[in-house]
Amino acid sequence: MRLVRTWCAVALALAGCKGSKEGDGPQGGQAGAGTALSVQTLALSPGEVQEAGEYVGTLISRSSISLYPQVAGYVQAIPVRPGSRAQRNEVLLVVDPRREQAGLRATQAQRASALAQREFARRTRERSAQLLKEGLQSRQDYDQAVAQAQQAEASARAIEAQIQSQRVQLGFYEVSAPFAGVVGDIPVKVGDYVTPQTRLTSLDQSKVLELSVQVPVDRAQRVQVGKTPLEVLDTEGKVLVSAPAFFVAPTPAATTQLVEVKAAFENTGRLRAGQLVRARVVYASREALTVPTVAVTQISSQSFVYLVGSADGGTVAQRTPLDVGEVTGNDYEVTGGLDAGAQVVVTGLQLLRDGQPIKPTPAKPEGQGVGGASDAGQ
Repeated sequence: MRLVRTWCAVALALAGCKGSKEGDGPQGGQAGAGTALSVQTLALSPGEVQEAGEYVGTLISRSSISLYPQVAGYVQAIPVRPGSRAQRNEVLLVVDPRREQAGLRATQAQRASALAQREFARRTRERSAQLLKEGLQSRQDYDQAVAQAQQAEASARAIEAQIQSQRVQLGFYEVSAPFAGVVGDIPVKVGDYVTPQTRLTSLDQSKVLELSVQVPVDRAQRVQVGKTPLEVLDTEGKVLVSAPAFFVAPTPAATTQLVEVKAAFENTGRLRAGQLVRARVVYASREALTVPTVAVTQISSQSFVYLVGSADGGTVAQRTPLDVGEVTGNDYEVTGGLDAGAQVVVTGLQLLRDGQPIKPTPAKPEGQGVGGASDAGQ
């Protein structure tokens, strides 16, 4: 019985050794390590590098006014709505003109009487002149007729002037747009009593806008009027409009110690006066070697890229240190470590290690899905 147990133990030991050797195959836990990883690469070439600063800018209308009535009265009608576009001379608000209209009708009635008196005085003067010539009337009576004719003429002219003044005054009861633009908020409503001190609304002409940016004093010294571009960016950083600076404030603001810089541009989009926008001031630009930000990894404050290299007759990824400068768009400026024409890996950085076999293909054009990781490989 003891001999049987001994043979069983030997058999089990041999079986265990055989199983262990089969599990430690030629690859073991490193199975698949020699498989080439498909990646996309990009050949580096010089590009435009901008020295710029981003700020919050304000759009200002070059034609923006607040409208006030020139008369007092109750609001009779508001034909427009806030935010609507008004044409030049379009009526924006009407103040009740009935009292002024009644006064104009009364003055027009007085004009009819004044004209009749003027005609009677003219004929009387003509008759007096004929009677004086025939010796049938004294010079004194003739002079009196002439004076009465002149007085009637003056009265008629005064009535005409008064009617013209009342017509002009009546026009003030309609508040019209002095130019085409966008109507602002209308704080009054129909039935409200307004005076010449009551603000009715605003009118902005957004066809031509100014971009106002506040920049630090040291940066303002580098702004050149007529040359330095100011840009309005969208949420993705793309340039909507660009125009050269036309104004640099001579002194900084007392509260912020920032200098105002302005540029004017033709508004062909949907930008509005008073809008806060993402703005960029391009202080300088030059040609320099650039590398996509997606291709750069950071390890202990040192920047690296993976270049296409060769080892043992195959293509591998070689981790290479480099020096980078400012970011322009989606690219770093290369200040050292790489030369033009270097093939840089721009995809799959999370899976790469130094010496990893790769299968490189040219990168897709920008906007078709080139991506990476900024901290891969740490």
